Amino acid sequence: MVEVRKVKREKQGASRRSRYTFFAYLAAAGPGLIAANAGNDAGGVATYASAGAQFAYKTLFFMVLVTIGLVVVQEMAARIGVFSGKGLASLIREEFSLRLTFLAVLALTVTNIGLVVSEFAGIGAALGLFGVSRYISVPIAAVVIWSLVLMGSYKYAERIFLVMSVAFLAYPIAALLGHPHYGAILSNLALPHFVASRDYVYLAVALIGTTISPYMQLYAASGVVDRGIAPEEYPLERIDAVGGAIFANVISIAIIVATAAAIGGTGPLASASQAALALQPVAGRFATDLFAVGLFGASALAAAVVPLSTSYAIAEAAGYQRSVSSSFREAPVFLGIFTAQVIIGAAISLIPVNLIKLLVLSQVLQGLITPIILVFILVLANRRSVLGEHANGPVFRSVATVVVTGVSALSLLLLGQTVLGWFHFGG
Repeated sequence: MVEVRKVKREKQGASRRSRYTFFAYLAAAGPGLIAANAGNDAGGVATYASAGAQFAYKTLFFMVLVTIGLVVVQEMAARIGVFSGKGLASLIREEFSLRLTFLAVLALTVTNIGLVVSEFAGIGAALGLFGVSRYISVPIAAVVIWSLVLMGSYKYAERIFLVMSVAFLAYPIAALLGHPHYGAILSNLALPHFVASRDYVYLAVALIGTTISPYMQLYAASGVVDRGIAPEEYPLERIDAVGGAIFANVISIAIIVATAAAIGGTGPLASASQAALALQPVAGRFATDLFAVGLFGASALAAAVVPLSTSYAIAEAAGYQRSVSSSFREAPVFLGIFTAQVIIGAAISLIPVNLIKLLVLSQVLQGLITPIILVFILVLANRRSVLGEHANGPVFRSVATVVVTGVSALSLLLLGQTVLGWFHFGG
């Protein structure tokens, strides 16, 4: 009897420890999950849906590659933030020349302004599906996002960002209920399936470029510092960084699968309403409404994270106070830059310009800045003078070098394709 009670107590203790560990992991969710999910923004959703609509399941292998790449890069960014106690821009300023720091921050700022415009345009398009004019929805959204960051603490803002991520769960449900071809999915996940066309190459490269974005890594590192995560808490933060990257790309793959099951092989997407067809298995006639909610959540999350990453970068590079928990009086430069970006992004998104061309331009700039930021991250993560014993070891250094080289090459390929397209080469 004594032995039975002892075994029972041990089982109860193990159960309590398991629950404690589970909730501890949930508590760790933060900068890594937010940064990765921000990559599934308006442009990301459009790219993934286009891949499913145009090539069905044939781009899934690239998503496996991008998942590996994002895990490696985001883990390094989080580790740099935890063990150095500084954001990427601060370390770039300290470890490299001021000229390189200025060029990197300038390129990032220009790129991010274009992205902020596209995010507010996504908000306008999402609420437009409910019949709300963008001239009403965009200014209100801008005020709400601005208030969220300026009126609350980092932890409060982080909770709101995490809630916004819930909207993405509609896609895995739609993918399962859409009766996809599971054999084709497994085959395309395990093996590359190439299509001999320029559109396929362009889209495959764009899938990688739209997911591993510089602003995500800057936010991930700075968010870790702003949250005050100590070195002894790194095991949980690593779960946040790696788990966030995997979760975000599971959502990305689900968008491709759901769209492929609904309208795969029909050609490029023509409208947001057409992309909403992917959600018909789960929402029926409410598919457009559900898609609008998801697009709004994705765009609103990125509309907050992108300008925050710029504010972190500029304030860190210049040595100013930077924290979402600070008041405007305590961090005028940091919060002033954030405010200016929100105003500019919202205002430009309301101007009757060709937003598609603007989005293409922002992708070109993104392709230019991505290799620069990734090389900085790799060099910093390799330096023992920065991270001590937590610097990249020989095996991880080799893997990270391959990832950074590959992603950089693909980003430059996308850049080259786009520029040549402007001059009608390789048509």
